[in-house]
Amino acid sequence: MGKISKAVQYMKHPLRTYSLISKWGWTRCLPDEIHLKIMYRALIGKNINLDNPKGFNEKLNWLKLHDRNPLYNILVDKLAVKQWVADKIGAQYVSETYDSWDRVESISLENLPEQFVLKTNHDSGGVAICRDKSSFDFDAAKRVLRRHLKSNYFWWTREWPYKDVTPMVMAEEYLEDEGFDTGLVDYKVTCFNGNPRLIEVHRGRFGEHTCNYYDQDWNPVTIDWAGIPVSPVEVERPEKLEKMLELSSVLTRGIPQVRCDWYVLGDRLVFGELTLFNGAGLDPIDEKNDLWLGSLIDLSLAYGDQ
Repeated sequence: MGKISKAVQYMKHPLRTYSLISKWGWTRCLPDEIHLKIMYRALIGKNINLDNPKGFNEKLNWLKLHDRNPLYNILVDKLAVKQWVADKIGAQYVSETYDSWDRVESISLENLPEQFVLKTNHDSGGVAICRDKSSFDFDAAKRVLRRHLKSNYFWWTREWPYKDVTPMVMAEEYLEDEGFDTGLVDYKVTCFNGNPRLIEVHRGRFGEHTCNYYDQDWNPVTIDWAGIPVSPVEVERPEKLEKMLELSSVLTRGIPQVRCDWYVLGDRLVFGELTLFNGAGLDPIDEKNDLWLGSLIDLSLAYGDQ
């Protein structure tokens, strides 16, 4: 789609324009609740009920406004959460971090291995993957990372824990799963007060992205979520499933809803990240499952409401 076509599309849908400019921080003047109501209408296509939320997305946005657990500042920080996870379940489940910097000009590749990942700790999408130092476009990576360091994810989604995270770039271990031709497989376990209820299995994240859904017993679950295609090829039950669910429960107990991400690399189980607001509460879900997942969130667990 060309620039003119895109401009016409945004003119036809002014609420989408609001969503776009909010990424640039141009809507900071609006209170969180008003901003979220506009964003929900723009991206979900209907009005949000924050007075009596029922659906999954409605409740996630309610939690943004009312659940102010200070622990969340650590959980959303991709660098700080590693130490927290290591303290909770053991360092053997955490990928290695080689170094971290507060500006791209300070990044040094000299002491990094041939393969590594550079990523920002405070947002989504600030990633540069090096599979071979000799062909790594470091200048392009720095441009991406510099842009992300200047952004504050909070202003788009109003996920308050991100607002005061100190932006950093970290270099961490490159993970690879040779057992799948679609690349690294991402297992995302959604938990409710420590109870794992839904597992997303993402394949082909940098190509033909698909997602299959399973319950805690590895029975397939049919969900239409964020428009991501479901692969007709089911995923084999991972041997580490029980351990994955056990550790997810430990890490998420006491939190109304949180998603715990994992990678299974042979005999190794590796923690990915914790996500407090899946899809920022702004990814469309079919109504049946939106209400089902919403029914699993106990809002009385919100910090300060106990």
